Order: sequence, then structure tokens, then C-alpha cells
Amino acid sequence: MTDPNAIQPSALDQLPDRDPEETAEWQASLDAVAKAAGPHRAAYLMRRTLERAEAGGIALPKLLETDYVNTIPTAAEPSAPGDEEMERKITAWNRWNAAAMVTRGSKYGVGGHIATFASAAWLYETGFNHFFRGKEADGSGDQLYIQGHASPGIYARAFLDGRLNEQHLDNFRQEAGGNGLPSYPHPRRLPWLWEFPTVSMGLGPLSAIYQARFNRYLTARGIKDVSNSHVWAFLGDGEMDEPESTAALALASREGLDNLTFVINCNLQRLDGPVRANFKIVQELEAQFRGAGWNVVKTLWGTAWDELFQLDTTGALVRRLREVPDAQVQTYQTRDAAYIRQDFFGADPALVEMAKLLSDDKILECFHLSRGGHEARKVYAAYKAAVEFKGAPTVILAQTVKGHTLGEGFASKNANHQMKKLTVDEFKTMRDLLELPISDSAFADGQVPYGHPGADSAEVRYLQERRAALGGPAPARRVHAVAPLPAPAEKAFASFDKGSGSQNVATTMAFVRLIKDLVRDKESGKRWVPIVPDEARTFGMESLFPSLGIYSPKGQTYEPVDRDQLMYYKEAKNGQILNEGITEAGSMADFIAASTAYATHGEVMIPFYIFYSMFGWQRTADQMWQLGDQLGRGFLVGATAGRTTLTGEGLQHADGHSPVIAATNPAALTYDPAFAYEVAAIVKDGLRRMYGEAAPGEDPDVFYYLTVYNEPMPQPAKPSGPGIDEGIVKGLYRFNTAESAGLSPVANAPRIQLLGSGTAIHWTLRAQKLLAEEWGVASDVWSATSWTELRRDALEADAALLRGEERVPFVRQALQGADGPVLAVSDYMRQVPDQIAQWVEQDYSSLGADGFGLSDTREAARRHFGVDAESIVVAALAQLAKRGEVKATAVKEAREKYGL
Repeated sequence: MTDPNAIQPSALDQLPDRDPEETAEWQASLDAVAKAAGPHRAAYLMRRTLERAEAGGIALPKLLETDYVNTIPTAAEPSAPGDEEMERKITAWNRWNAAAMVTRGSKYGVGGHIATFASAAWLYETGFNHFFRGKEADGSGDQLYIQGHASPGIYARAFLDGRLNEQHLDNFRQEAGGNGLPSYPHPRRLPWLWEFPTVSMGLGPLSAIYQARFNRYLTARGIKDVSNSHVWAFLGDGEMDEPESTAALALASREGLDNLTFVINCNLQRLDGPVRANFKIVQELEAQFRGAGWNVVKTLWGTAWDELFQLDTTGALVRRLREVPDAQVQTYQTRDAAYIRQDFFGADPALVEMAKLLSDDKILECFHLSRGGHEARKVYAAYKAAVEFKGAPTVILAQTVKGHTLGEGFASKNANHQMKKLTVDEFKTMRDLLELPISDSAFADGQVPYGHPGADSAEVRYLQERRAALGGPAPARRVHAVAPLPAPAEKAFASFDKGSGSQNVATTMAFVRLIKDLVRDKESGKRWVPIVPDEARTFGMESLFPSLGIYSPKGQTYEPVDRDQLMYYKEAKNGQILNEGITEAGSMADFIAASTAYATHGEVMIPFYIFYSMFGWQRTADQMWQLGDQLGRGFLVGATAGRTTLTGEGLQHADGHSPVIAATNPAALTYDPAFAYEVAAIVKDGLRRMYGEAAPGEDPDVFYYLTVYNEPMPQPAKPSGPGIDEGIVKGLYRFNTAESAGLSPVANAPRIQLLGSGTAIHWTLRAQKLLAEEWGVASDVWSATSWTELRRDALEADAALLRGEERVPFVRQALQGADGPVLAVSDYMRQVPDQIAQWVEQDYSSLGADGFGLSDTREAARRHFGVDAESIVVAALAQLAKRGEVKATAVKEAREKYGL
């Protein structure tokens, strides 16, 4: 049996030992140290030796964890510029007003968070005073991803800076009446301040990585040199549990994103209690980030600990700090010196002797107050190390106390995330601790006052001077005055109007062909950002590889296996395509960065992200909300869309519901085009609205969701006549009538209106023919390009009517005077076409693909869901029979004839 404690062979053991005697000497030396000085000393020497080897470029496995101490010792800390006392005063005012704002709002029951900013105040203030570059320097500055729960502190600073007033603060979380402040960073709600929505936890760190990567992409492609921009992401240690938080760590290190810094506020608490009650979250995160190739800077202990570390001649203190679990560290925060002496120092004889040299006050100062994240000098040292490190991103693990300076009722208490207010007495204690000149008389009627030293005070002048030196206020969102993009040549769109003739073409292919033409445009072609999650060949996009190139910071360092082929896999440093691998989340983060470049960098970019429709809205809908909040613009393309078009793939690949989910997002304009010319018309209108000249009342800060199908079908020519383009964009137009289709109905034949969308239009057209030829029923076929836009227009008409304005919904205008009932058909669940039912004056019914998907042929799947041509015929006859316009027996005859 193998001894589990024996040293196991490694990969290096497969190599011959060229000098066994020397190897034995090294091993004997290690044994001697362990015997003479103990195993802890031996381990210490091994760690230092491995660190030296790493620093010297010797290829060895990296240490994933270091001691539970500061990465930068006190003696190596650089002197921080500026006036530390002035910065302390500014921070005190911001702490006060953040707590006052939430407390004053609590009487209205609107909530808010106090403890997060209290722990992170110096992490933000040090950055604002010395590192975060504003947009007034070069138009881009740094990108700040603010931790959502810390928003009161950011508002407090903007109040001190003069960008907000007391009325704003009193309207925190009270936006309905105008002049309010959103709960968290929401650009759509406060677009002059916030750039990046972050409070859907996990999306901030993911987006920050792809933003830093997109900055490199813009520079490499020559769009704009943003190499001076630095991305800062402020995160909570509990937030790092979200899978999105760490999903792209390897990408950041692989591409050497040294323009990126994560600052993780390690206050050891999440919403309900300790982040790692029985473990150590800092050590876990260090191992995770170091293993992913990041530079790690730990800022754990304040200067009060220097004396303790100097007394630690045996390493006992460092060992004890490594072994005490986080929940016990939180307990020390709330207990007296006697308890700490017994529980912490009493665990080791060497620590018992050390504790004898420490006063109770010293012990309480260390264990209650002194954390690295609460000292400006230590935070400055960490930030300076981060921005100066080259070749990899940096993460700063800063230990803090949640609820710091808020009093004993808050600090490190499990419930402090849910605690929304301080009492007047607690505020007075906080005032004295922060040394703020606020008198007792200022607490009128028990109301806590806001504090401000005056617009011309030394504190405000210092704050504004520091921001001016760094390029202006931050955070700040700026939409630069850029000229609308000129419309591409009409030829690119008009080429689809004539149809495909005898050739069968899927709308997916039509979209890709349109993009190929648009990226050639001299004015706007370089602005396109094609994004695909490792499915380019599935969607027929491989032809773009050699012409546009796939972005890679290293270019192509190998000879591709298909180099001799016309459409070979070409990577390039200035490549235009972002091929992200199998990550819908990463691709969406790409899209968000590109779609908001018009504000972040003053550069208009046109992203389109094409994906399996089933794995877009279903998997990453939270990011679509983030996109809408961030006012992103671009085209999301759900390919292989519909429940019955992707043959054989089965339940999880059968999208029967993405338009339903998309319809819940107010910023998403959702279309299910049936024909190639419709795709072209929608893209053309999207380019006009988002990037050109939006019409009065149109919001350009929207994005388009187009579903396209992969089933090759004949693409008809665009019908002639007025209103076609308007109908395509608004959501409905008549494609043909029984007469124009050459079906020659008899006089007074019963008539029905058939509405179809997307791929279902083709079965609807076949049903139109069957109804005429086999049942003597005339039908008109309508293409419903967007059930959702029809519904939104109708809702707006209803709202206008309540205001006393006469307005008829477009769907009612379009169908006005159309004879017979209406039957709507979709390859999605019936809930999609039923969105418009209440505004259709005619009798209305629908067919759709409800239920789970299944693997089979397209024909069998459509028969299973009852949406094939024959099923449409039976449903149409049933509607007409109910009205007495065909015999009731016709329905039964049709069912039997078609085997239904």
C-alpha cells in the first residue's frame, strides 16, 4: 500500500538527475533547518526561495498563497503626496453625509446601505485624490466600476464637490417626482454621473475585464488611442462567490491586461454573515487570482500592527493569523481585550509572552480598528504598485471592517447590511470620532443634519484642485458631440428587395451577407464590431475571417492548419472580429463595452453579437438589462431561432420563448423578420435611429434584437406599394392578398386574415394555398415583423387616450377594414402573438409552439406543435365555422384529410 504521507513523484522526476549528490545536499539542508529551527522556519525559507526564483524568472510552480500579512511592508511604503490631514477631513464629511442620507430616507421606508461605504471609504477617497483620471484630460480618463452598495458615499462626495445639493440627497431612492437619486449606479437614471451599472453582483467584474480588453481593441485597431485609460473595479469579497465574478480571470492575465485593477473590499462579511466563516476568504482569493496569473497585493493590517510583527521573532503571530478563521476575526472585533488575550494569544506560548508586552488599548486598537483598507498611506502604496505593475492585471485585497466608524452597533455585526439608520446619539458619537464641527443644536426635531464645510472651504478647494489635476470630476459620464454616422450606401440594402429567385436562403445567411457589404463601407465599415461565441462557422461567417481578421493581442504566432484555404482562420493584432470562445456571458460583456463606446470613449461603434437564440436571452438576460441600463446601442442577433427550425437538437436548443423574455426589456426592440428584405429594412432603420438622425421623440439609446432562422427558404421580392417599409419597422404589413397571390377566390368566398412571423410565414403561405384550392376560402397573409413593437405602440395609444388624446394603435390602423377573423401563427409560444390580441377588432385566435422542444424533423416537429400548414388550415376553418361562414363538418373533414 502506498504511504499517503510519502513524497509523491513529480513530473520533474521523469528527468535524469544530473547531480544526485548536489540534490542530496539541498535536501539535507532542508532537513537540518527543520530539525534545528522547526518546520515553520523551514517552510518560511522555502517560500522565500520560491519567491526569489519567481522574481528571477526561473520556471517553477508559483506559490498560490503568501503569509496573511501585507504584501508591501511598512518600510517599503512610498510617501503619499498631498495633505493627509485634509484628506482625512474630506473623508469624514463623506462618511457623515452617506450615513445621514440613508438614515433620513429610512423614515420613508426606501432603504439603503450604510455599512459598505463605511468600510470602503478610504479605498475610494485615495483613488479620487490621487489616481482616478477624469474625462476632461483626454476625453476618456479611467473607467470606474463602483460597488453598488457604496453609492451613498459617492453621492456624498458629489455633494461636497457641489455637483449635488441637499434636495438631491433627500431624494435618494425617490426618483418618481424627478430630481432624485437612484439606489445604485444606474446610468439610465442618472446619466451624467454613472457610467457602469454594477449592483447585479458579478456583472461588474466581468464587464470590467472586457472593458479593459475592449480598450486594447480600440487602440490596436487605430480607432482611438486609449492606452492611458485604466479600469478600476471595486468589488465585495462576498460578490466573488458569483460565477461571473471570476469567469474571465484567465482572459485578463492571458492578454496581459495591466490596464485593469480589481479592488476587493475584504470586510469578511456578505449579506447574512461571514463570507467564509470557517475559512479565510483573503487566502482563497489570493490563490484563485495568483493561479489565474494575476498580480496580487494584500493590504490587510494597519500601522498599529507594526509593533506586533516586530515582536514576532518566532513567526508565531503570522502562523496564528493564518489559522484563525474569518468568523473568529469578526468576533474579536466585538469582544474585549481579555477575550482576545485568551482566545488569540493564548493559543501559543510565544504569543502569550508577546501579549504580556501589550496594553489592553494596544490590543483593542489592533483588533478593533487597525486594518490596511482604513489607512490612506497603505491604500496609496497598493494603488501605486498596481498601476506601475506591467504584464498582468492586479487585484488588491484590502481588509476592512464593515461598518467602520459607525459605532459598536454596526461594526462587524452580521445584520449590518440590513441596518438602515443610526440614532441621534449614535450620530453624535460618530461626529466626535470623526471630529466634525456639527453642534448639538443642528439636530433639530431629532433630524440628523447634512454636513458641509462651505463651498469656499479649504476642504472643498482641495477636493476640487485634486480632481482638476486628475482631469475633472469622477465618476462622470460624458456623451461627446459626435456627428451622426452617414448612412451606408442604399445598394447594400436594396439588393435584397428583388428576392433570391430560385435559390433557397436562410435569413441567417441574408444577415451575414448584409454585414459583409456594410463592413466594406468607407465611412462606417470600420465601426462594426462582429462578436461571436465560437459559432461563426455555424452562422456562415467564416468568410469574414480572412477579410476582417480575428482580434488577438499577439497576432498569429502559428501557421493555421487551413492556411492554404480561401477562408482560413486568420488572427491579427488589429483584427475586427471578437471570437470569444464558448462564453455567451463574455460575448455580452464585449457587446456592452462596444455598444457604449460612444459615451465611454467618444467613439461610435456598431456591435452585432450573433448567437444561438436559445443561449442568448435565456442564459444572459441579466446582462441584457445591464446593457439597457448602460444605454448601449447595437444589434443582438438570435440565430437558429424558433422552436422547430433547429432540427434534431432537442429540448434545450429549441427556442420558443426568447421574444417573450426580450419583450420584458424596455430598451430592446424585438423583431422576428420573415424575409431577407425585412432583415435589411430593420437593420437600415436601426442604423438610422441609433447612429444617424433619430426622429423627434425617438430614443436612440436602444438596442435591436433580431431573430433569424437557419432553414433555407425561397426569399420573395419585396412587395410594391405604399407603407411597406413603415409596416416592417412598426411591426405589421400585408404581404399579399388571395387575389395578388393568384388564387382567384370565388365571389363572396369566406375570408380570413393570416398573420405570420419569422419562419412561420412560409407555412402560412402554404396554408393560404390549401385554403383556396381545397376549401374555397380566401385569405390574406400579413407579415408580423414585431409583435412586441405592435403591443408597445398600442400601450402608448392607450396611455394617450387616458390623457385625452385621440390615437389609434398601429395594429388597428393596419387591419382596419380587413374582412373576416384573424389567425396569428408563430414558431414561438402563443404568448408571443397574443401580445396584440386586445387591440385587434376582428375575432382573434392564434397558433404557437407551446411546451418543451423535441428532436425530430422540422415537419414532424411542426405537426407535433400544431403549427404546420395543415394545422393552420384546420384552425382557420374552425374560426370560420364558429362564425357560420363554412360548414361545421368542414373542420372534421379537414382533420381527417390531413391526419390530425
